[in-house]
Amino acid sequence: MADTEQKCQFCGAKKSTGRRFIGGGGVIICQDCIKSSYDILLRLDQLDKKRNDDFPSVKNLKKPSEIVSFLDQYVVGQDRAKRSIAVAVYNHYKRVRNLVDPDVDIEKSNILMIGPTGSGKTYLARSLAKILGVPFAISDATTLTESGYVGEDVESVLFRLIKAADNDIQKAQKGIVYIDEIDKIARKGENPSITRDVSGEGVQAALLKILEGTVAYVPPKGGRKHPEATMLEIDTSNILFICGGAFSGIEKNIAGRNNKAIGFDPAAEENKEETLSEQLRELTPQDLIKYGMTPEFVGRLPVIVALDELDEDALVRILTEPRNSLVKQYQRLLLLDGVKLEFEPEALREIARIAIRKKTGARGLRAIMEAVMEDTMYRIPDEDNVKKCIITKAAVQGEEKPVFITG
Repeated sequence: MADTEQKCQFCGAKKSTGRRFIGGGGVIICQDCIKSSYDILLRLDQLDKKRNDDFPSVKNLKKPSEIVSFLDQYVVGQDRAKRSIAVAVYNHYKRVRNLVDPDVDIEKSNILMIGPTGSGKTYLARSLAKILGVPFAISDATTLTESGYVGEDVESVLFRLIKAADNDIQKAQKGIVYIDEIDKIARKGENPSITRDVSGEGVQAALLKILEGTVAYVPPKGGRKHPEATMLEIDTSNILFICGGAFSGIEKNIAGRNNKAIGFDPAAEENKEETLSEQLRELTPQDLIKYGMTPEFVGRLPVIVALDELDEDALVRILTEPRNSLVKQYQRLLLLDGVKLEFEPEALREIARIAIRKKTGARGLRAIMEAVMEDTMYRIPDEDNVKKCIITKAAVQGEEKPVFITG
C-alpha cells in the first residue's frame, strides 16, 4: 500500500512526527527546515554587511572636502595634490559600490604621484588609508622583477595587502596598494629595448593587468610562485593603486617641450624650488613616456598628481602643525619627565635649513631632531629641578647646550 502521508519535501519528515507544515504551489516544508533556512539567510546577510561596512552607501562615503580636511590634520601644504587625490578616491569607491549607472563602464582611478624626495608621497597615501579604514600595503618597485628572474614577482604587492587585511580576501579586494619608487622601473630611453629589461620594462608589463583589474594568483606565503603550490585568488578590479616616484630629471623633458631653459640662469637658480614645482604641474603623459614609462603603463594611471617641493616655511609647519608633529611628540615625551619643552623660532628654521641642505625633505626631519634632542633626552632623567628646556639655534648647530631652566 502506497504511503500517502504528507512529508517535508526538504528533509523527508512525516506529518505524524508532530511538526508543523506549510504548503503552497505544490511544495510542503516543515517548521524545522523553515527555521534552518532562515538562520542560513540571516548569516549570509550578516556576512554581506560585514564585507560592506566600509562602504554602506554613497551618503556615508567620505566626501572630497572631508578627505581633504582629514589630510590637512596630518599633511602640511600640497593643497592641489590633496584635492586631486580626494576626488579620485571618492570616485573610485563610488565605482566600487556600483553607485553609478550600471550601463556605463567606469574605469579605475589609479593615481600617480610625482614629487621630490621627502615631499610626502608615502605619507599622503598612508593617511588616506587611515581615513577610509581600508587595508593598506606599501611595496617598493625596485625589488620587483619579471616573473622567473631573481627578485620579487609583482604579485608580492598583493600578498602584502592580503596580510594587511588579516588574510581576508574580500576585505583586501577593496584596499589600497602604494607602490613607491615607480620611476625606477622606467626603461632606458623612450624606445623599446632590444634586450630583456626584467626589472624595468618587464615589470611595467607584468603590472599592467593587476593595475587594470584581473584575478591574480598569489602564493599563500609570499615569495615566488610554484606550479604545485595552491594559490590565493584575488580580484584586483576594485583595489586602488597609488604609485609614487621622484622622477628625477623629468623637468628637463618638460622644459624641452616648453622650450624653456633650466639650470643656467642665476635668477632661475635662486628660484629653483618654485620653478621645479611649477614645471611638475605642467607634466603630461607624453613626458612620462619620454622618461621611459610605457604608454600602456601610463594609461593605467589616469590621475597624475604633482607634489610641490617643500620650502623652509613648509618644513617648519611640518615640524609644528600636524597632530603628530615632531615638536608635539618631543614635548609630550619630556612632559612625562615633568619638563616643558620649547623651541625658539630660529631653531626650527635652522632644522628646516639643514633638511634642505641635505636634500632629504620632510623625511630627514626626524633624524635631525633625534640628533638635536639626544643629549637633552639623555640628561633630563637625571635632573631633578629642571622645569623647562629651551632649544636655541646655537643648540641645533651644536655650538651650545640647550637651556635648562630650574625652579
